[in-house]
Amino acid sequence: MNSMIQTMKKQMQDVLENNILRFWMDKMTDHRHGGYYGRMDGGCNVVETADKGAVLNARILWTFSAAYRVLGRGEYLEAARRAKQYIVEHFIDREYGGVYWSLDYQGRPKDTKKQTYAIGFTIYGMSEYARATGDAEALAIARQLYGEIEDHAYDRLRGGYVEALTREWGRIGDMRLSDKDENLSKTMNTHLHIIEPYTNLYRIWPDAGLKRQIVGLLDVFTDILMNKTTGHLDLFFDEDWNGRRNIQSFGHDIEASWLLHESALVLNDEDILRRIEPVVRQIAKAADEGTRPDGAMVYERFADQGRTDGDLHWWVQCESIVGHVNLYQHFADADALRIAGKCWAYVQSHLVDSARGEWYWSRRADGSINTVDDRAGFWKCPYHNGRMCLELIERDF
Repeated sequence: MNSMIQTMKKQMQDVLENNILRFWMDKMTDHRHGGYYGRMDGGCNVVETADKGAVLNARILWTFSAAYRVLGRGEYLEAARRAKQYIVEHFIDREYGGVYWSLDYQGRPKDTKKQTYAIGFTIYGMSEYARATGDAEALAIARQLYGEIEDHAYDRLRGGYVEALTREWGRIGDMRLSDKDENLSKTMNTHLHIIEPYTNLYRIWPDAGLKRQIVGLLDVFTDILMNKTTGHLDLFFDEDWNGRRNIQSFGHDIEASWLLHESALVLNDEDILRRIEPVVRQIAKAADEGTRPDGAMVYERFADQGRTDGDLHWWVQCESIVGHVNLYQHFADADALRIAGKCWAYVQSHLVDSARGEWYWSRRADGSINTVDDRAGFWKCPYHNGRMCLELIERDF
């Protein structure tokens, strides 16, 4: 097992540095208008006039900050600094607080709504930059954004966080992250990517109030979002936590299993860890309903329709690998490590584009390459695959 892990670490560092990070530095840096281009299409054509999304830029900031922290190369620090400065100069709303959802390609505000998910990722990126460099401004921004989420998006009556608000923090009609989502007030995905940045912020700013909110988020996952019958995390809810509980997202399940565990570990509270660890294993077991014999994990199942989306998305494989490695590391689950190894072999053979850089968005259920969806863009960032590589490199077995 140890030799397998060491081989995976070595292979992932090579993919991280030569396939992922090199691609973003060489092909996605916008030397004319600053920051990074907003999109490269599925045919690997840069769209220089594409809008620039807050999530993409915050994820670039996190990835290069983490890469610099772990690997120590100056060019990664420069890439992270570029992302940080662009966010500070263009995405931060200096009048009302928070961050804009998107800018045009010249850096002017385009969609000014306050999406909690995007603010969370900006906290994630800024806190990682501060963690990697000790930068006081980045920490101050992360703390400010945390306070704004708590002031405006936290539901003090019912618990949890609302999806979106207007630029001025008022109610908004369309709260969806994307056209694929249901237009409801609270979602599992946003809560997952609030506990993630809150946990990262807590590493460098162990504030008692922040810890209280992280514990509250863990309670939301264990008491509300996790379906007690299926073990899956349900996705969409209204403000009173009423949900259809009809979609089972295997990638989100396995991602949550290790991120929730990470939160409990970072809090360093034995009572919390004792309560969360059985849940970690239960969610991961449910996620494995989407794992194929070759180790790859399919996208999602529509339980009310008896239908499964068998596409193999890049990000789902990344989360499956980390989640299964986490099961091996902390629970001595040798079968989980074998699944991770098979999934990584699938990724290397079917998703990594060694010739042009980065990864395909997905393979279709029939095995064909998806060249319709972006190679890089609003949702195709160096975050899932970069984070997977960094997690394996950094973990001590």
